[in-house]
Amino acid sequence: MTFSIDAPVTAATPARPARPSGPGSDFARLSRRIGDAGLLDRRPGYYTVRLGLVITALLGGGTAFFALGDSWWQLAVAAVMAFVFGQVALVAHDLAHRQVFRRRRPSEAWGRLFGNLAIGMSYGWWMNKHTRHHANPNHEELDPDVAPDILVWSTDQARGSSGLSRVVGGHQAFLFFPLLTLEGFNLHVSSLRALRSPSMKHRALEGTLLLLHLAAYLSALFLVLPLGKAVAFLAVHQCLFGVYLGGTFAPNHKGMPTLTGDERPDFLRRQVLTSRNVRGGWCTDVLLGGLNYQIEHHLFPSMPTPHLRRARVIVREYCAEIGVPYHETGLLRSYREALTHLHRVGEPLRRRRRPS
Repeated sequence: MTFSIDAPVTAATPARPARPSGPGSDFARLSRRIGDAGLLDRRPGYYTVRLGLVITALLGGGTAFFALGDSWWQLAVAAVMAFVFGQVALVAHDLAHRQVFRRRRPSEAWGRLFGNLAIGMSYGWWMNKHTRHHANPNHEELDPDVAPDILVWSTDQARGSSGLSRVVGGHQAFLFFPLLTLEGFNLHVSSLRALRSPSMKHRALEGTLLLLHLAAYLSALFLVLPLGKAVAFLAVHQCLFGVYLGGTFAPNHKGMPTLTGDERPDFLRRQVLTSRNVRGGWCTDVLLGGLNYQIEHHLFPSMPTPHLRRARVIVREYCAEIGVPYHETGLLRSYREALTHLHRVGEPLRRRRRPS
């Protein structure tokens, strides 16, 4: 196991050796403190209100769309609905982690309604991808979120890049947010492509819900609006949705240490060292859907979102006790750290283009 030298100094490997997980492990002791504080208990009242607000926002956006009809004010509706779609995605995320329901079946049923039907994102595809990410965050061979694609996440990936990533990688820090405008479209395409995979469970159900979403979405656009306005609505809505969703997930791990090789630190260190928390008040909590407490979320994925803020105090104090670095910063600085990292790891690709 190696930590990438591209990682920030503030999240360096702890001096203490990693201890194996077990009854007396560091994580087990932390879990007892969290459990004793009641932070793993369900919050049905909170999620009843939150799901109700999200459903109301979806229905309200649809009502406003049909009420406005042929108007350029529809672009404002598109912008608002981009935020609403992002909030729906965050609710689907909580459902996938069984924060809302303890049992699998209701979690999956509601997850497919919010994911597949409401916003056109395959719950099964995303669940498979996100589960692998949680098991091995920022591991270059095992975490699909840091697999080299258009962007590269380490200098080793930059040196071995080819195709589009080789073209983009040298200037990826400047292109990061513009590329996020394509992320909404990418989610839909990836969801449909995943239906071809034999490993996808309930493919017929997933596919039916995705096609229902696509048919309803496009029919509403092109029946209510003339072609030009419909295309403009589609572009604004999906591009802003991609930027919002990407901007929500980007601060969590980008620019934090990456892992390689077969060996891994113990569970607690694997999650804490590769994650970044984002400070802020209730507005940050709402905008980022609680993912600003990324360290606590990775340690306790099924913990209800409203408990993460209280868990932060316990986890931070415990990490200080055992000598594990706990990285936390403001929202703007989190983006700066991520973009600085992207620029730094792209150096080998910029060097190739310099005249000798």
